[in-house]
Amino acid sequence: MIRRIANRGLAWALVLVLVSMVAGRWSTEAVGDRLQVTLPLAGFGCAIAGGQGVRYTGRFLLTTVSYRASKHGLGEAQLNARPNGGFEGFPSGHTTAAAFGAAGLARTCLSANPPAQAVVGLAAGLVGGTRIDVGAHNVWQVLAGAIWGWVLQVATLTAFDNWFRRVAAAMGRGMLRAVRAVRDGAEALGRLIR
Repeated sequence: MIRRIANRGLAWALVLVLVSMVAGRWSTEAVGDRLQVTLPLAGFGCAIAGGQGVRYTGRFLLTTVSYRASKHGLGEAQLNARPNGGFEGFPSGHTTAAAFGAAGLARTCLSANPPAQAVVGLAAGLVGGTRIDVGAHNVWQVLAGAIWGWVLQVATLTAFDNWFRRVAAAMGRGMLRAVRAVRDGAEALGRLIR
């Protein structure tokens, strides 16, 4: 199934980007808002198709928590100041989410289609551009968001998968113990009743 999607990847990528851009009201900010949701959701769909939906979700949650922690942790540091006023600007969350989704798409459904990978990469870049255009972030905050989204999609894959396997194995051992305890308890109760 993934191979079939990859063969049609460029068409799907173009449709995805175009629908995100023209759906609803048309403004720079609206396009960025839609793409920063559409790209991770499309990546999630591809991850599900490849049997990796839970792992993708875990990495996305890690990404979200980490960039939110950065925004809150930096407080009123100059690095965290938004061009249009206020703080919590480092890194750009919109760009982080878009880069995370684009990297996920490029690694899964679009892995065999470089032109489609380029389209989703440009779409993620467009999200960053919209954040600069509306004054929500400066170029460094957007660049940091793009790098952070990509790193947490690609570089954490092995580390997260190893952690996920350890947790699943521990849960499996725990469930096995619980099943044995219930079985032993039922056998003991059965002996008492007889």
